[in-house]
Amino acid sequence: MNIDEQLAYLTKGAEETIRVEELRAKLERSARTGKPLRVKVGFDPTAPDIHLGHTVVIRKMKHFQDLGHTVIFLIGDFTGLIGDPSGQNVTRPPMTPEQVAANAETYKKQVFKILHPEKTVVDFNSRWLGALTGRDWITLCSKYTVARMLERDEFSKRFKEQRPIAIHELLYPLAQAYDSVALEIDVELGGTDQKFNLLVGRTIQQEYGQESQVIMTMPLLEGLDGVQKMSKSLGNYVGINEPPAEMFGKLMSISDDLMWRYYELLTDLPLQEIQARKTAVRSGSLHPIDAKKALARLIVSGFHGQEAADKAEHRFEVEVQKKSVSEFVDSYKPYTLRQPIELFRFLVDQYVFGSNSEAQRKIKEGAIYVDVGYPGAVTWVRLSNPTARIRLEVGEGGASVLWIGDVRLPAQVATFKAGRRVFQVPFAP
Repeated sequence: MNIDEQLAYLTKGAEETIRVEELRAKLERSARTGKPLRVKVGFDPTAPDIHLGHTVVIRKMKHFQDLGHTVIFLIGDFTGLIGDPSGQNVTRPPMTPEQVAANAETYKKQVFKILHPEKTVVDFNSRWLGALTGRDWITLCSKYTVARMLERDEFSKRFKEQRPIAIHELLYPLAQAYDSVALEIDVELGGTDQKFNLLVGRTIQQEYGQESQVIMTMPLLEGLDGVQKMSKSLGNYVGINEPPAEMFGKLMSISDDLMWRYYELLTDLPLQEIQARKTAVRSGSLHPIDAKKALARLIVSGFHGQEAADKAEHRFEVEVQKKSVSEFVDSYKPYTLRQPIELFRFLVDQYVFGSNSEAQRKIKEGAIYVDVGYPGAVTWVRLSNPTARIRLEVGEGGASVLWIGDVRLPAQVATFKAGRRVFQVPFAP
């Protein structure tokens, strides 16, 4: 690509680039000298899983990789202990080093679903931030003013409303900025909520005698609800490690309008092709559900391969559109029910969930259903009470009856659904 084509490719989908002319100059110098740009994205490992919202910026990292530049996936194992104040109305509770370390390991495994492993530098900012002396921190703090720090929306609002701002929160932007100094970064990427932190990086690099990094902000992806940004805490996310059928089903649940946003931010389709599909839907020549299936296939195949995406689509068509489950039922171990047991404990016993707390949370979120229909006619009933008692009774004519809370069904075999996963459990008295 020539420089104009590179700029178009790199800025596609970006919310803002500060500054485009600086990026052009850096690209021209890189082409002239053969020295690749150093591009950084920092992730504080505050949760164990990466979801599609995170991948918007990770995909932009890959675009820089495609052009031969050095991409640094920076795990904020030090800054994660401080807690990013971005978007926070109150002080974040600090994480333990053990939590950060465990989450960081999962990040390292998941990110290579998108980035080229052999072309990616994985680093940890504790390597230099942990080595700073007290004098070093004082020097760093002297290079930025309190007045400029309070220009940050979160800080200014809390200051005006007389809500607490902890001193360590003011250190976060400076610590992130020093990452760029330590790594001599040319370009830093982040979500739009990171703009303040990224701008501080430009200033601090100048203070340490370096050329300021170009910053590129990427849009925040709306979650499945189409309202709030994708977040695990809000339950509106699609995890990149989720099974293909689960991922496909979640993507099919988004609104028709949100679908185009996902096309733009989560696929490499040219904007002209996306617009052509949008026009076809408006004209009636392409059904919205077919456009959404094509989107789900693209995303699922990117993480699990084409064969898995095709199987996930087939499963969606059979389970959801034709309302049949017979093809996809997994058999679980027979269960002897001598004493009543709570639903969440039963699901842990069946290895559906790994812990009691996870099982209770998933049931409350509405992820568990039981089939109370006649053979060949699926009728799912949601089980929303984690402590609902499962018990066996002898009904009319000596037939066994299974009770799950207020739900009554024949006891020989019960068919459950956990998300997109369907399983049967044979019961015995």
